[in-house]
Amino acid sequence: MAHVLLLGGTGEARALAGRLAGRPGLRVTLSLAGRTLAPAPQPVPVRVGGFGGATGLADYLKAEGIAAVIDATHPYAARISANAAEACAAAGVPLLALRRPPWERREGDRWREAVDVPAAIAALGAAPRRVFLALGRNEVRAAEAAPQHSYVVRSVDPIAPPLAVPDARYVLGRGPFTQEGDRALLAAHGIDAIVAKNSGGAATYGKIAAARALGIGVILIARPLMPDGPAVDDIGAAEAWLMATLAHRAGPAERGA
Repeated sequence: MAHVLLLGGTGEARALAGRLAGRPGLRVTLSLAGRTLAPAPQPVPVRVGGFGGATGLADYLKAEGIAAVIDATHPYAARISANAAEACAAAGVPLLALRRPPWERREGDRWREAVDVPAAIAALGAAPRRVFLALGRNEVRAAEAAPQHSYVVRSVDPIAPPLAVPDARYVLGRGPFTQEGDRALLAAHGIDAIVAKNSGGAATYGKIAAARALGIGVILIARPLMPDGPAVDDIGAAEAWLMATLAHRAGPAERGA
C-alpha cells in the first residue's frame, strides 16, 4: 500500500484528500500545522503539528515509507514549503506543489501591495482610518503599532488576548464568504481600507469583490517566493500526477506487467 503525505490546511487539500480517500492500495495522511484551534473535518487520517524542520520531515518520510508528497499548504506558508522541498530532496521522495493562483487585478480595483504585514499597516498612514483586517490571528498583532486606526478583525479562531488598541471589533468566521455578505459587513462598519493576503481562490474573494463595488482601497501582502519544482494549480492535475508517480515507482508486478 502506497503511503502519501498531503501537506494541507487549505480547501484544495481537503478536496484532494476527498478524491483520494478510499482508493484501493492508497493510504493518505493529511498533515496540518495546528494553527487553527478547531480545524474542519477531513476525509482522511490527520496528523497535527510540526515535524521539526526539514531534517525532522525527512526522517518522517523515511520512517513512514512515504511514496510521494503533495504540498497543498497556504500560498503564504513559505517556510513549510521550503522544508518540504529540502526534506523530499534529502529522502528521495517525489514532491508536487499544488499552488492556488493569485487574484488578478480587475477594472475598479484599488490595490496597493506591501512586502509584509507591518509594511501594510504602515501604509495605512497616520490619519485615523476604519480598517478591515483579514489576516492570521498572529499576524494581526502588527496593528498594535498603529493604534490610531479602528479595526475590524475577522478570524477563524478568537483573537486572544485582544489587540492592544483602543478600538477593535472581532468577527469569527470560516470561509467561503460571499460578496453580498462581505459588502454588508464592510458597509455596516464604515470600512475605508482592507489589509489582506492575495490568497487566491473563491472562498475569500468576497471581500475583494465587495471592496471593488464600494470603492474601498485594498492593501495586499505580496506573496513569498516558493521553492522551484513541479507545481500545478488544479486539483485534478495533482491527482493525475500522483497516480502517474505511484505507477512509475511501482514494480512490474504491482503494475500488472
